[in-house]
Amino acid sequence: METVEIARESLDAMLGYLGFTVQVEIEPDGDGGALQVSTEDGELLVGQHGERLEDIAYLVNRILHHRHRDAPRVRVDIAHYRRMRDDRLIEGVRVLAERVRATGKPLKSDLLNSYHRRLIHSTYQDDADIETSSPPGRDRLKRVTLRRRVS
Repeated sequence: METVEIARESLDAMLGYLGFTVQVEIEPDGDGGALQVSTEDGELLVGQHGERLEDIAYLVNRILHHRHRDAPRVRVDIAHYRRMRDDRLIEGVRVLAERVRATGKPLKSDLLNSYHRRLIHSTYQDDADIETSSPPGRDRLKRVTLRRRVS
């Protein structure tokens, strides 16, 4: 059985045991896979700032890695919350990037977790004018610096 299917079954069972009626679908993803949860209780499962969604995703991946040590990470989204949040983040960073293009001065993002930093880095990896960097270290939250790319 494919690991993303194991993650789907685990998530469906976990939420079912908690009393939620959900439909969990597998979405194509370039990495380990993605699970989209549809439910009338989306706001309750997502939490105020997405903290419950993050907790659910963490548990699903822990279960998956317990069963298959080398399994790739599976993304979990509920009612497209993560996708909309990612789109808002990218749009905000685009505004910063345009200011960097206009002024030539580097700018920093808000504090971001590793998922959001990777999202920004991958968005600008092929940009001819803007490069991104994060400071080294093991801090969970870091800022991404956007600056003009030196030719």
